[in-house]
Amino acid sequence: MIVDLFAGIPVSDLARALDWYGRLLGSSPSFFPNDVEAVFDVNEHGWVYVELLPEHAGHARVTMFVADLDARVDGIAQRGIDPVETETYENGVRKVTYRDPDGNEVGLGGGRADG
Repeated sequence: MIVDLFAGIPVSDLARALDWYGRLLGSSPSFFPNDVEAVFDVNEHGWVYVELLPEHAGHARVTMFVADLDARVDGIAQRGIDPVETETYENGVRKVTYRDPDGNEVGLGGGRADG
């Protein structure tokens, strides 16, 4: 059983990533373990961290499921970030995909639009 999640995303410009992920996630980093990493607390047992690794930037794919997808997407739009793709699967699950300035993909998933 997995009880905690720590997902890393390599970036080419830490200052730019801090701005973008702060707007995407709606908060500042929770802590900085060193001068090339920033950690965002996304729930009680989940963290997303960005790390300055230019040679690997642009290759990450992370998907997080949220309780209220519509509210989350609306909040992100108000902070100036729009999704690059929106999908609805046959089972009604929806996924909204964002792409950071390096091309890393961050998806948000949620239940059906009708409940």
